[in-house]
Amino acid sequence: MDELIGKYLYDMREAIASIFSYLGEKRDFSSYLGSKMLRRAVEREFEIIGEAMNRIDKIEPDIPISYKIQIISMRNRVIHGYDKIDDAIVWGAVVKYLPILQEEIARLMKQDSE
Repeated sequence: MDELIGKYLYDMREAIASIFSYLGEKRDFSSYLGSKMLRRAVEREFEIIGEAMNRIDKIEPDIPISYKIQIISMRNRVIHGYDKIDDAIVWGAVVKYLPILQEEIARLMKQDSE
């Protein structure tokens, strides 16, 4: 695996871990909605995830990551459409797609170390 791809996967892994750390074990949508600081922190981590995914896609377009187009689109929406961010969509990505992405990144990083 390209050294840069490994770095970007690491950055994505760390951003996902940060999101889960910010949210804690409870992962409650009302708590998320009630904290502007928490929402902004999660959005920032999505920027990092999306930018890293965008860079990986330019180097290795066939990398086996599900929803990579949606990940990049989320980054673009958060950065360029800050006034149109739908908290429910962000939350849905946290609950539904981040665990999948986390597993895929772990698998890719493990394959690289073998």
